[in-house]
Amino acid sequence: MNVGVAHSEVNPNTRVMNSRGIWLTYALGVGVLHIVLLSIPFFSVPVVWTLTNVIHNLGMYVFMHAVKGTPFETPDQGKARLLTHWEQLDGGVQFTSSRKFFTISPIILYFLASFYTKYNTTHFVINTVSLLSVLIPKLPQLHGVRILGINKY
Repeated sequence: MNVGVAHSEVNPNTRVMNSRGIWLTYALGVGVLHIVLLSIPFFSVPVVWTLTNVIHNLGMYVFMHAVKGTPFETPDQGKARLLTHWEQLDGGVQFTSSRKFFTISPIILYFLASFYTKYNTTHFVINTVSLLSVLIPKLPQLHGVRILGINKY
């Protein structure tokens, strides 16, 4: 056992997203969030669906598109520390099964939230803005784009 050396994986940060059962765990996590919100007595069903959608998308935005780097020592000479988790996922290859799943899941949640809120204008606008906040950063044209300009790596 080598102590204090880099992990043998190129990027173990993204290995989790391709492991067995992650999609089921992800869906169960969203389901548990929804059930917990439903158990709060003064929330109506439309409010719970909107909150589930917004909390899910806020969490996805923070963990996939805002936080950069990796908590592991990687043998990539520090390249991963400049990239978000989405940019690191599957080595940056577009349209892999993991990327498709993490793109489609907020869309499905959006459709569910819109249906159960009966397309109420207020809920619809909130859910749409929330959806766009996680879909726009997933566009391949925006990888490496920063607030102060374009900085491709």
